[in-house]
Amino acid sequence: MPEYPVSFEIAGPAAIFTRPDSGSGFVSYPAPTYSALRGMFDCVAFWKSAYIQPMRVEICNPIQFLRYATNYGGPLRKEIAGANSYQLFATILIDVCYKVHGVVAESSPSPGGNNHLHALQELFGRRLQQGRFYRTPCLGWSEFTPSYFGTLRQTTQARKDIDVSVPSMLRRVFDRDFAGRYDPSFDQDVRIERGVLSFAQ
Repeated sequence: MPEYPVSFEIAGPAAIFTRPDSGSGFVSYPAPTYSALRGMFDCVAFWKSAYIQPMRVEICNPIQFLRYATNYGGPLRKEIAGANSYQLFATILIDVCYKVHGVVAESSPSPGGNNHLHALQELFGRRLQQGRFYRTPCLGWSEFTPSYFGTLRQTTQARKDIDVSVPSMLRRVFDRDFAGRYDPSFDQDVRIERGVLSFAQ
């Protein structure tokens, strides 16, 4: 069965891919998680019977962390001394750039027997070039919008000097890639080698 690869590049001034074990002081992983990349693919094109499975991500800028504070006024805010908002503190990534590669996979049989994998591949490529998205992409938090989101650029490449080990990394929040139940899973002993993070099957 032929594969249907897709890819995109995303860059921005700030990003956060939160470690679940960081508690109320949000701390980012050094690279995007599988589930975060799934969300980015879905921002471009969404299909009921097929989805885009992340395969690997190339880290094209040095990994840099920064302490970050923001005012939170959402529905979960604490009413402290009559205040309507409070501050959140986080350790985020700055000046990020990623090249993301994936393949189209089937979530359910194709309606009408059509090649829905090829159809999603074509839809993704067309929308990415046109800059037309299903919803606005972000780099973790919705306030971290990208400065670039589009096709791969020749001026960027994976940083060969990046070799990082992550003992445990969130893979997905739900038990399936599509229409799943809440059941978080983690990859153990994850390696970023020569600037490339590959996701095991």
